Amino acid sequence: MQRKGFIAVAAVILAAVVIAAFLNIKLYIGADTPQIKAYTMNEEGELDYSVSIPRGLSVSRTGAKADLDGHEMTEVKIPAEAAKAAVGATDAATDTASDISAADDATTDNTNDAEINRLFYIDSKNIVKSKDDIVQETELYVRTALTIYKEPDIPDIESYVAKGEHLDILETGELQEDGSIDMYKVAYTDASGKSGEGYAYGKYLVGNAEAVTENYNAHGEYKAAKKAEYGFDLGGGHARNMDYFPVNKPSFDDKELCRDARTMYINTAAAINYKPYVDLIESTDCNAVVIDIKDGPLTYKSDVAKEYSPTSYKKAYSSVEKFREGVEAYKSTGVYTIGRIVVFNDSRYAKDHPEDCINGDSWPSAYSRRVWEYNVKLAIEAVELFGFDEIQFDYVRFPESSYEMSQNKKTDWKSVYGEEKGQAIQGFCFYACDQIHKAGAYVSVDVFGECSYTYCTAYGQYWPAISNVVDAISSMPYSDHHGDKNDTWTNPYSTLNAWAKRTAQRQKECSTPAVDRTWITGYNTPYWNPTVTYDEKKMKEQIKALTDAGLNGGFIPWNVLSDIDKYKQYKGIWNTRK
Repeated sequence: MQRKGFIAVAAVILAAVVIAAFLNIKLYIGADTPQIKAYTMNEEGELDYSVSIPRGLSVSRTGAKADLDGHEMTEVKIPAEAAKAAVGATDAATDTASDISAADDATTDNTNDAEINRLFYIDSKNIVKSKDDIVQETELYVRTALTIYKEPDIPDIESYVAKGEHLDILETGELQEDGSIDMYKVAYTDASGKSGEGYAYGKYLVGNAEAVTENYNAHGEYKAAKKAEYGFDLGGGHARNMDYFPVNKPSFDDKELCRDARTMYINTAAAINYKPYVDLIESTDCNAVVIDIKDGPLTYKSDVAKEYSPTSYKKAYSSVEKFREGVEAYKSTGVYTIGRIVVFNDSRYAKDHPEDCINGDSWPSAYSRRVWEYNVKLAIEAVELFGFDEIQFDYVRFPESSYEMSQNKKTDWKSVYGEEKGQAIQGFCFYACDQIHKAGAYVSVDVFGECSYTYCTAYGQYWPAISNVVDAISSMPYSDHHGDKNDTWTNPYSTLNAWAKRTAQRQKECSTPAVDRTWITGYNTPYWNPTVTYDEKKMKEQIKALTDAGLNGGFIPWNVLSDIDKYKQYKGIWNTRK
């Protein structure tokens, strides 16, 4: 009897050890989506949705089971600190890390804070034994038309895939804290019918075809943008074919985006001959400068240009060393530095690559991915060499005569993928932001004042589609160019205020609008009758017109010569002091 009793006790102990080992096996949350739903048991013994938690978290089983609509649910322990960090990292979760902290104390172990676990029920199918099984998707769909890259860590473009297309997943990149994947290696068929392999950002992909067309905004902004049309086709595309999904815009630890810019424009010559401008900045409250990197001519001998546009390299205005000296002089004043690059109006690049130009002429096409690469690589180089806080792209459009050119069926736009012009412009903005943000700088884009109307312009600019993507948007509603009456320049307040009121409404049509930082008339208007001298009074009228309408992102006076005497004439605009 003693022997039998010993065997029975041993069996119980062994069973307990086996069960304990089973319950303490290191397990993980695995799924074919970035997050799964986690539930808690209420007083009635029913499961209530609690939080969304990301895949990849390490969990252990308690042994408890439950049923939810025919699905077997397993109770698991999740270390509270890990859960708080993971849930706090995701923008998509409706519950925050604080929700986990506030969970019922009855669901915790009585140990110190670092060891506290939270108890949740999750679908048993989402419990996996190996890290290799955490990411389970094998195919995805394109929610936002996307660039396919040749490699994951360089800006070189492989192809372009249109919205709604299917991708096969070949490899997964790094798992993020919120359960998402930064980049996937994919097999694709692009809009030209070509098949291949490359790399795509996960943030532009969804798990099924239905999710591609979901209306993300319950307030109807997406529908409003989709319906925006003109009375006839201008040839620039349609608002409904562009993307307005909310964008997770960056915030860099070492610099904040300038949201109230009192900016001075510094052209190529002034970038090198900097002393009088630096002296003026130090005597005012000017807090930002736009410095030309490429305004047709290159300011410095760029290695990127040497590869992509030898003519630009050969004819560059100055050396790397001279340009660095100038940028450092401006930075020494404490201003926020914005490097300006003219993109699709580049006669020197056109001389080197007529095959990338509309009709093989002097205007590089916004459809050309090699032109995209050149300008974005130039931007990254400038950030790395000179420490610019932001890159500003100008001439992000097709030519001004695009409407007339669209009427001519013989115009060769150099389109490979069948995109509309507005889609190509927005696509460039996505590409530029993805790459330049990785380099640690913000991105802004200059646009015509016209693009804040409720139609896509003939040259491809459409306000909500651009503002939603970039960090700052700088329109050019110059008083001698813009307005509804013949005399628009003698009363700049009226002209700019009417424009700004309309533009402030356009800003509300996208969920993640850019900072509005506006170019204003910073030159006299001698070619109109009557001639008007733009002195400090006229300049302040323009600034007040913007702020009265709710555009508070700041201003940039345009003066192509960076005329230091003119700047001194209206230096008071850069002061915050009354």
